[in-house]
Amino acid sequence: MAISDYEIPLPGMYIQDELDARGWSQRDLAFILGIEEPALNKIIRGKTGVSGEMSKSLAKAFDIDADFFANLQKAYDFAHAREPDPSVERRAALQRIYPIREMIKRGWIDKDNLETQLAQFLRTSNPHVAYAAKKTDSGADISPLQYAWFHRVMQMADQISSVPYSEGALRESLPRLRELMIEPEAIRHVPRMLMECGVKYIVVEGLSGGKIDGVCTWNQGLPIIGMSLRFDRIDNFWFVLRHEIEHVLQRHGHNGPIIDVDTQETANDELISSQEKIANAAAAEFCLPRNDFDSFVARKAPFFSERDVIGFARRMRVHPGIVVGHIQARTQKWDFLRRYLVKVREFLLPGAFADGWGQVASVSL
Repeated sequence: MAISDYEIPLPGMYIQDELDARGWSQRDLAFILGIEEPALNKIIRGKTGVSGEMSKSLAKAFDIDADFFANLQKAYDFAHAREPDPSVERRAALQRIYPIREMIKRGWIDKDNLETQLAQFLRTSNPHVAYAAKKTDSGADISPLQYAWFHRVMQMADQISSVPYSEGALRESLPRLRELMIEPEAIRHVPRMLMECGVKYIVVEGLSGGKIDGVCTWNQGLPIIGMSLRFDRIDNFWFVLRHEIEHVLQRHGHNGPIIDVDTQETANDELISSQEKIANAAAAEFCLPRNDFDSFVARKAPFFSERDVIGFARRMRVHPGIVVGHIQARTQKWDFLRRYLVKVREFLLPGAFADGWGQVASVSL
């Protein structure tokens, strides 16, 4: 029930009461306060609020508590404030679940008709309950940030026409993909090669704090690989890509997306799921065959010269950054020859269906 004018009267009524109790006129009080009488009259009639400065002056004039009139004005203003737009509460409820503000900024949804837009984006009738503690195919929890990012990948995948998926073609493409690991510029061929196998390949910049590397999922019999390029460096790109390809080859993700977080960093974690162990093993072997890398480490550790790294990379037919990344992970020396961890995003994006880094993919809800 709204507070009535009677329950919270104008502060000016109390000023008039004090004047009546003392037998003062408004002109007397104006003189005492050092202001013009019309200005005081506006305060008494509620046309002007009681400022903090005026509240202190009135307290001195009437010899009462300094905050008396300030509190009266505050209570009156609050009681007579207009009710907020109902959309404020709804937006707050959605923002508590999803990164709404960043999704609008990225152009994924429009701030107008927000709930309708979000429902279409998430493919649900009720965005307030759509998330509901989702899990991946392997049973891992999906955070709201990851859930939103995943749906952007799916939204973009819907826009792509693809040939039927061929597991045989994808397996046959692996040697050709590995030939691209020598030069960073060759990464531009990856999207086309995957699409020729019936794999929809999407690149979406991650949301702040999401820590997503990639995703593998399926839709209408077609596999979808999404990558965030969270770490723009050659070793991480190839590890994550091969990791996601293995998920596809193993047909992981049919019952829910496989969202990969901190992929390369957790490659040796024994607590991860069996699906992740399989994908990690395939990715590591693809980048640098384990027996060859172990032999190199046994011969050269603990001192790896730049010359040794370049020579081993040439023998393995990969860019030196691949070797450097493996050495860093093995030794935990993250500053080792960092200059070889070259950036690859600039070579990939022109040939990929991508969203982020200042560009918004052209898709429809």
